[in-house]
Amino acid sequence: MEVDEIYNLACPASPIHYQFDPVQTTKTSVIGAINMLGLAKRVKAKIFQASTSEIYGEPQVHPQKEDYCGNVNTLGPRACYDEGKRVAETLFMDYYRQHGVKIKIARIFNTYGPKMHPQDGRVVSNFIMQALRGEPITLYGDGSQTRSFCFVSDLIEGFCRLMNSDDGVTGPVNLGNPHEISVRELAERIIAMTGSSSKLTFEPLPQDDPTQRCPDIELAKRTLGWTPVVPLEEGLSKTIEYFRNFSL
Repeated sequence: MEVDEIYNLACPASPIHYQFDPVQTTKTSVIGAINMLGLAKRVKAKIFQASTSEIYGEPQVHPQKEDYCGNVNTLGPRACYDEGKRVAETLFMDYYRQHGVKIKIARIFNTYGPKMHPQDGRVVSNFIMQALRGEPITLYGDGSQTRSFCFVSDLIEGFCRLMNSDDGVTGPVNLGNPHEISVRELAERIIAMTGSSSKLTFEPLPQDDPTQRCPDIELAKRTLGWTPVVPLEEGLSKTIEYFRNFSL
């Protein structure tokens, strides 16, 4: 078998999906990484790991740099995803050190864009679908928690630059948009952009839901020459138009 590059992207990323079967989520991240690393070792391929900003947990450092070890509740309902990805990073680094496997680790922050599933379960798709249907837009907590949203084309450009970087650049490298916005402001912006009559409704904040999440991307800028270029307004406009094509 001739294989040059492997992208290990497997794992549900939305809380409602990865918490549906948490045991399988952990298996996907850990056993999946073992299987793919074993393949990369056998065929001498370079391998990319789609890690996540979730490994930072509820961060006590802001914005989050790659040398921050995180603040994760190992016993909480989100741990199946957080800890699975953390173990996968450990496996990648150990295969690199012990077996010389060429690895690339990207820590992905919130990403959005056309072709998301309407029932994806994360805020961008949820808010757009609720707004287009004129339904109440559900915010958890008071909506003051912040996120940073990276358009999918920017993320893929980061993937390619990381995979094509020198072998000494193993990562982890944060890939995300450092423009920070509150969840409430995002909802209000989507209501305005869709011309929706939707009102905001509030539910209790889920356990371990982080109050802040924003990447420090200085390492990506320096080593990959990468920075996101799609403004939030433009990305949301493209995503809204995509969802308008669904039968509501």
